[in-house]
Amino acid sequence: MTPQILFFIIIGIIIIDFIIDKYINYLNAKHFNDKIPIELKDVYNEEEYYKSQSYKKENYQFSLITSGFSIIVTLAFFIFKGFAWVDELARSYSSNEISITLIFFGIIMIGSDIVNTPFAYYKTFVIEEKYGFNKSSKRLFIIDKLKGWLLSAIIGGGVLAIILWFYQKTGDLFWVYTWAFIGVFTIFITMFYSSLIVPIFNKQKPLEEGELKDAIQAFSKNVGFKLDNIFVIDGSKRSTKANAYFSGFGAKKRIVLYDTLIDDLSKDEIVAVLAHEIGHYKKKHVFTNMLISLALTGFTLYLFSLFINNAILSEALSVKIPSFHIGLITFGILYSPISEITGILMNFISRKFEYQADDYAKTNFDGNALVSSLKKLSKNSLSNLTPHKANVFVHYSHPTLLQRVLNLNSQ
Repeated sequence: MTPQILFFIIIGIIIIDFIIDKYINYLNAKHFNDKIPIELKDVYNEEEYYKSQSYKKENYQFSLITSGFSIIVTLAFFIFKGFAWVDELARSYSSNEISITLIFFGIIMIGSDIVNTPFAYYKTFVIEEKYGFNKSSKRLFIIDKLKGWLLSAIIGGGVLAIILWFYQKTGDLFWVYTWAFIGVFTIFITMFYSSLIVPIFNKQKPLEEGELKDAIQAFSKNVGFKLDNIFVIDGSKRSTKANAYFSGFGAKKRIVLYDTLIDDLSKDEIVAVLAHEIGHYKKKHVFTNMLISLALTGFTLYLFSLFINNAILSEALSVKIPSFHIGLITFGILYSPISEITGILMNFISRKFEYQADDYAKTNFDGNALVSSLKKLSKNSLSNLTPHKANVFVHYSHPTLLQRVLNLNSQ
C-alpha cells in the first residue's frame, strides 16, 4: 500500500464516521416532539416539556455547528500537512525523541483546546445559563482550563513518556510492558481518584451526622457492604445538575454525593440511588468492566505494535522522519472503526449491568423510590425521554428512562 492510498483511507474514515454520527443525531432529533410515554407522564408538565424540547433542539443545532467546524479544521490539518509542520516545530526544540513526542502532543492538545474554548464558553454561559443550569463564573471557567492543562501535562505527559521509554528499551515488545503499566495505573487512579484528583477542582467534606447518613449506613450494614467514607462534593458551584458516584476499592471505597443531589431528592430516593450503585459492586460489575477494558487495551496495543515500525504510517501524513507519535496518530484513526464496534459492545454490556443494578436496588431496598429518583433527575436535567433506538444502541451506556421504569415496575 502506498502512502497516498493510506492517506485517502484515513480521510475516508474521518468523513464516513462524521456522516454516520450526524445521521444518527438527525434521526434522534426527529423524535424531539414525540408524545411523552404514559409511564413518564408525571415527569414533565406541559410547560416543562416544552422547555426540555427547546433545550434539546438548541443543543442539537449547536452540535451541528461545532461538529461541522471540527471536521473542517481536522480535514484541513490533514490536507495541508499540519502534522508534518508540528513535527518539524517540535524537532526544532529538541533532538530527544521523548521530548519531541511530548512537545508534539502538547502543541496538538493545547491548540485543539484553544480552538474549542469559544464553543465551550458559549455552551456554558449561553445555553446552560439560559436554561438555568450554569453556576460557574468566568473566573472559575478559566481556572478549570488552566488546571486541566496542568493536570494533562503532568499525568498525561508522564504516562506518555513512560510508554515511549518502554518502546525505546524493548522495541516491538513495548506493548506488553505498556499493558502491565496501564493496568497498574488504572487500579491506582480508581483507588485514589477522589482523594487526589477531585480536590484539585472541588471541595469534599464528610456527610454530616443526621437522618440521611444514618439511613445510608443502615442500608449498607443490612446488605453487608462495609462503608465508612461518605462525602458531599460542591457540584453546585458549576451546575445545578445532580450526580453521585462510588470510587475506590476496599478501605479506599467511598460514596460521593453532589450537594445538588441532596437538595433534589428525598432521603429514601438518595438511598435508592446508592442501592443501585452498591448493586454494581455486589454484582462485580466494576471488576468485570475493568477486566474487559484491560483486555481491549491489550488487544489495541498489540495491533499497534504490529504497525509502529511501518514508515508508511508517517509518510501518509507527509512526515519525513518515522516516529512513534506520528505512528500513534495514524494508527488511532485506522483503528477507529474497530473502536466504534467495541464501544457499541461495551455500551450493550453496560446497559445489561444497569438493569441488574436496578433489580438489586428494587429487591434490597425500594424500586418505587428508585423510579421516583430517576424521574426527578431526568426532569431536573431536561433529559430526552424519547430518544431514537439507533442513538440508544450506539451511544447510550444506560437504558432509557422508559426502559428502566418498565423494568422496575415489572413483577
